Amino acid sequence: MTNLVFWLIFIAALALYLFWGITVLPHERWQFLAAVPVRKKEGGEWDGVNLTWYGLLTANAYAVAVAVLFILLGAIGVPFAGTAVMAAILLSLCVPASRLVARVVEKKAHTFTVGGAVFVGVLMAPWVVLLINRTVGLDISPAAALAALAIAYAFGEGLGRLACISFGCCYGRRLADAPGWLQRTFAGLSFTFAGKTRKIAYAGGLEGVQVLPVQALTAILYVCCGLAGIYLFLHSLFAAAFLLAMVVTQGWRILSETLRDDYRGGGRFSAYQVMGLVAILYGCGALLLFPATPISPPAIADGLAILWHPAALLFLQGLWLAIFLYTGRSTVTGALLSFHVHRDRI
Repeated sequence: MTNLVFWLIFIAALALYLFWGITVLPHERWQFLAAVPVRKKEGGEWDGVNLTWYGLLTANAYAVAVAVLFILLGAIGVPFAGTAVMAAILLSLCVPASRLVARVVEKKAHTFTVGGAVFVGVLMAPWVVLLINRTVGLDISPAAALAALAIAYAFGEGLGRLACISFGCCYGRRLADAPGWLQRTFAGLSFTFAGKTRKIAYAGGLEGVQVLPVQALTAILYVCCGLAGIYLFLHSLFAAAFLLAMVVTQGWRILSETLRDDYRGGGRFSAYQVMGLVAILYGCGALLLFPATPISPPAIADGLAILWHPAALLFLQGLWLAIFLYTGRSTVTGALLSFHVHRDRI
């Protein structure tokens, strides 16, 4: 009963969060969170660094994903230390890869790619689990761990797409250029972005133009996939949960590329589509190599107890802050600030 209650509450919370993000974030005021003065100019104005909603929403997504990982692995008896080490190793590989892969594929030094980060994570995840089992002295079921990681990723990228809405990146094709059935389907559901500092405006020239809501579709699909994965995980169907998360998320990555209009590298079949296909095949191979082993049925109460541990809360808070500082300081926009005194309030 506890498992079901947790699942239903999580559904309600995520539904509200997605509804808020999808409805308000395309508006212009939701790109910048704050501007911090850093250098005074001769005229008395200040050059500023922009802190973005992209960074805040990305940090939220990472924190939720790792929290889900703590809960699911805690539900099968993995202690906090084991999950923390696993998350730290994978994040230390995936977060830098999000910028490095974008530099290699898109030839851009000031952007991020979730696809590249995920590809690196998929390649390394099975070996990280084995490394922890051999060095930390744990006996984590590889199949269960891979399922938990895949589910956590689905939530991380799904919620992270709200950050893409805020920045106007990963944008869809013009609605007018889409096939007729897509135009009819999304006639009242398309995105129209405002703001010249958004990527869809300065890179795509599509400010004020109706486009396919690819980011919203990805967010909804991935979050629903993650919720279904949790349901399977809590019923000890680890292989099914892993395959569902991998096939749906990476399959949609391959398909959604055909709906996007932002630059994804050269070629008809992009590098990110290749990565998605390889990730599915590699994940299936890993599942065959590390089949599920009998373990006790997951108990969500044990996972929530792990999450409520002070060390886990501090880990999540530190992770949130690190991700926000890494992704939230805009390097492609600037600010010019001036300050004044309200004389009528002296």
